[in-house]
Amino acid sequence: MHKNWNYMIIIGAMAISCSDKMTKNTASWPTATAPIAEKKMHNRIIHGDTIADDYYWMNDYFKKGPDSAEVIAYLEAENSYTSAMLQDTEKFQEVLFHEMKGRIKEKDESVPYLKNGYYYYSRTEEGKQYYKFCRKKGSLDAPEEILLDVDDMAEGYAYYAASGFSISPDNKLLAFGVDTVSRREYTIYVKNLETGELLPDKIDRTSGGTTWANDNKTLFYTAKNPVTLLSEKIRRYTLGLGAGGDVVVYEEKDNTNYIGVGKSKNGKHIMIYSGGTLSSEVHLLDADHPNGVFKVFQPRMKEVLYSVTALADRFLILTNDGAKNFQVMECPLDKTDKEHWKEFIPHREDVLVSDIDEFKDYIVISERKNGLTQMAVRSLKDGHQHYLDFGEAAYTVYPSTNVEYNTDMVRYGYTSLVTPSSTFDYNMNTKEKTLRKQQEIVGGYDADHYVTERLFATVADGTQVPISLVYKKGFPKNGNSPLLLYGYGSYGMSMDPTFNSSRLSLLDRGFAYAIAHIRGGEEMGRQWYEDGKMMNKKNTFTDFIDCANYLISQKYTSSDHLYAQGGSAGGLLMGAVINMAPELWNGVIAQVPFVDVVNTMLDETIPLTTNEYDEWGNPNEQAAYAYMKSYSPYENIEAKAYPNLLVTTGLHDSQVQYFEPAKWVAKLREIKQGNQVILFKTDMSYGHGGASGRFDYLKDVALNYAFLFKLEGITE
Repeated sequence: MHKNWNYMIIIGAMAISCSDKMTKNTASWPTATAPIAEKKMHNRIIHGDTIADDYYWMNDYFKKGPDSAEVIAYLEAENSYTSAMLQDTEKFQEVLFHEMKGRIKEKDESVPYLKNGYYYYSRTEEGKQYYKFCRKKGSLDAPEEILLDVDDMAEGYAYYAASGFSISPDNKLLAFGVDTVSRREYTIYVKNLETGELLPDKIDRTSGGTTWANDNKTLFYTAKNPVTLLSEKIRRYTLGLGAGGDVVVYEEKDNTNYIGVGKSKNGKHIMIYSGGTLSSEVHLLDADHPNGVFKVFQPRMKEVLYSVTALADRFLILTNDGAKNFQVMECPLDKTDKEHWKEFIPHREDVLVSDIDEFKDYIVISERKNGLTQMAVRSLKDGHQHYLDFGEAAYTVYPSTNVEYNTDMVRYGYTSLVTPSSTFDYNMNTKEKTLRKQQEIVGGYDADHYVTERLFATVADGTQVPISLVYKKGFPKNGNSPLLLYGYGSYGMSMDPTFNSSRLSLLDRGFAYAIAHIRGGEEMGRQWYEDGKMMNKKNTFTDFIDCANYLISQKYTSSDHLYAQGGSAGGLLMGAVINMAPELWNGVIAQVPFVDVVNTMLDETIPLTTNEYDEWGNPNEQAAYAYMKSYSPYENIEAKAYPNLLVTTGLHDSQVQYFEPAKWVAKLREIKQGNQVILFKTDMSYGHGGASGRFDYLKDVALNYAFLFKLEGITE
């Protein structure tokens, strides 16, 4: 067994108070000695700048280097330390887990959707972690056909994800992807739905999804690079031909782009999409002739994004060409170059157009205005347009499963911080809406017992940043209440207010929960994103800090009771704000945090790195390097008191490798001052998204909540 005395953990029998003048923490922790990672000399030299990186060796497990065993020993020692420090919360964690699990309806069924003569749905059974994917022919009263029993398929696996279910046009075959490692690298299988047997065809290292041509035997899929995990090729696979029927039909030469393949809803076109942060390109193929040659819709243009929607008589193009918040253009089916594009829906300064859902007689346009999502229905016959009304201050609405082209019905999802996820069918002709299902909270839930607010914080440069907030009625706004502030702020991903039944365990124990809609997301339009990326990235961090100060000034909380949480790029946010304003937070949860920005962006062998250049910059360029270095959490640790930290990661994470948080924690332990705790937990079986079962992930939530409750002195 590998031993390193630096990693030995000493647990005392007595608890000590870690309260002192350098930290707010009043929790009592066991007298455990944290692991001290070994330092090994490694210098990074670039642009004439030499930086010592004593924990660089921690990437050896990923790189299959000589220190692999020592890396695992260190991660396991950290896990043991975290368990020891939270040992007195184990029973409480168990209570929280069963409390949250108890709100989930174990025997449940999704709202069926109709596609090509069959109703498809998934259902869950009591005590089962996964689900069954089913269908019924022609009527919901017809006999059930179980297409995939994922509960059975997942037996014996620590992690199991089935994805990309795709039915052939003749309804006889099902293609699907399986990942048993949690690196988002799927093997595709094909099942004969008439015999129940798997075909011998098997395709490895894919994104998981497939697109059928209309001949019922040809599949298009996205192949991944085995090292970088980049989606770099679209391949055509013909069933029954094995390797001889597996042909590359498109190869992406720009390693900053992601690619994918799909099919138009009307079934006429196979579409390849290649896109990065700044530009994109679409290729088309007649779905009736899969062996044909893909045609470029419009060659990629510098700093122009576009996507294509196929109607019966024309194409619609959603583009930011000369339109910051995107506009919709149209062109003939046989003349797709930009010179033939004509305005269909004009650009608006105050409205971001984000998506189009097409139907035979209507299109549904997804938009954002004043930071809120909205849906517009537009008739293709007369051009008349109307909006759906929702009547809440802060909410989220989105198109749901809409696979039928010849229908007047659009299905959408609706939720808010106090409204459980709801599925509606809306008749675009009669304007009638029908609630098909609302998430049932077992044990009862009354939205009237909770309050949601929408606030605006004025940040340093005068910008007003929205904050969505929820708490239980009676929450005292006296500056002494605990509040958890969540943020992300990257990739133009908007953190919309949604319901979470697990969150009730936090609210019912006196916490408020808030989302800071900071720049780097797209809540307030495309400019909101551009003002929080590349050389504007620091706006994301200062926005979050200013939102926190605003909540304190309005007496929702105080720095003694304020907590922050973020994951992935939101973990970068956590690392940056504790460097910039460590005194603001009593505790911070950083999940799978992207905290070693410069070193990761310099290493093109790390999965997905080159795809990120348009988001963070390319540190091989001196200006980008200097700016990135000025905020990267790992680079900017100082000898000062940091808040209490809970850091989590997954050994098999493909998005943010385990060694980023491992190095960060080790360096924090070395340099920080004060008695505040740093807890680090690596899940040795999972990746970026955590556990795959529908209940197992709640154990991680219980751990997070136990950490917060311990710091607040809440014990039940």
